[in-house]
Amino acid sequence: MIVIDASALAKYLLREPDYDRVEQYLVTGVHSVDHLVKEVASAIRKHAVVYRKISVQDARELYRALLMLLEGGVVVLEAQEKYMRQAFDMALNYEITVYDALYIAQAKARSSKLLTSDRVQAVVAEKLGVEVLHV
Repeated sequence: MIVIDASALAKYLLREPDYDRVEQYLVTGVHSVDHLVKEVASAIRKHAVVYRKISVQDARELYRALLMLLEGGVVVLEAQEKYMRQAFDMALNYEITVYDALYIAQAKARSSKLLTSDRVQAVVAEKLGVEVLHV
């Protein structure tokens, strides 16, 4: 099983460089924490409103695509509360955000690989014994 974080899924939806490397993992299905939806939606919004790289209409379409991935079972979500205690400790001990630590905690608890585009998160995950797929 693979746990995907927001950086990797946003890369795929926004068609950033190497997005096709994410796509190969989506074909088999991935898991994540429910916080992913908020993070990816925020990344889409930022590309439309802050960076102005995409239109607001494109942002709405990308958000619909995100929902389709969830509704279609391509990305299976778990409640973040299940991993909050471990994530909070990781965030304190390794000086990363709780958001990033949630994905690591889920991957560690499930003995899964972590699919991410975040280098700092990848380094911490590896320190904690999680195999990382960096895209």
